Amino acid sequence: MVDNHRAHSDPAHASAAGGVLVVGQIGRDLVISTDRVPDPGASVDVAERLEMWGGKGANQAVGMRQLGTPVGLLGVVGEDEVGERLLASARADDIDVRVVVRRGTSALLVDVVDAEGRRRLFEHVPAEALLTGGDVYSAREAVARADTVCLQLQQPEPALLEAARLGTATGADLVLDGAPQTPKVRALVGQARVVRANAHEGELLTGIALESEEAALSAARGVLDEGVEVVAFGVADAGDLVVWDEGHRFLPHGPQRVLDPTGAGDAFLAGLVTGLRNGAAPAQAGELAAACAASTVQRLGGRPDLSALRP
Repeated sequence: MVDNHRAHSDPAHASAAGGVLVVGQIGRDLVISTDRVPDPGASVDVAERLEMWGGKGANQAVGMRQLGTPVGLLGVVGEDEVGERLLASARADDIDVRVVVRRGTSALLVDVVDAEGRRRLFEHVPAEALLTGGDVYSAREAVARADTVCLQLQQPEPALLEAARLGTATGADLVLDGAPQTPKVRALVGQARVVRANAHEGELLTGIALESEEAALSAARGVLDEGVEVVAFGVADAGDLVVWDEGHRFLPHGPQRVLDPTGAGDAFLAGLVTGLRNGAAPAQAGELAAACAASTVQRLGGRPDLSALRP
């Protein structure tokens, strides 16, 4: 396969051999906190403003690294100053970015949060900021080095199919995050060790509204029947459910105030993957995941701070 892109080269960076490769979005995050969102034609003061590197793939990779997992990242940043800053931030977080693609304009994610913790997310993700099948094929050596490949299902079908093909060919554990967008991506579920989805994504995946623990358990059992080892589903406004063949564990949302829900699912996935990869039972991995999510919703923006939870 040939694709018009240029992979970032950083041979001095530590290898992600035997670690996790996260395949997903990288972008520039702008987080704005305000007492309230203004009415049309009005304005309000900004209480706090943060700028950082982010995107779902980046947040998952950062969380796993903070928990002690060696992590590589496969995504796209722009051929611009923003792209350079994103890569510098990733290196500072000890993320292997040797196969990050440089192309076009970096994605921009604007997170506006009011005093009640309600989020409005504005995304500018140009087509060139998404992975192609050619990008993934060019990163095949990085995929081969990984023992776990995490696929963010918002990426295009060709990239996901190629990453799954390469990962399963070398015996890596496949982790799916989100809802499949096409029948071919849906078929990857049977190849995965772990499937995670929030309540909305879980409904798209299974056709069952995840409005109670019982409904989520029924939906998750159906996914386990496809050969998945561990399923983690969000239960609407209640918590998260982790299910495996021998049992399940419901993890209710805690009493902590939610400052910003952004990144909770990414932190949950980071904890779940870290726990399972370290040999924890699914229940204990789920508890770590829930603690990671609870920590993250108490911060502005999707970037986690999970070092204190490192196993």
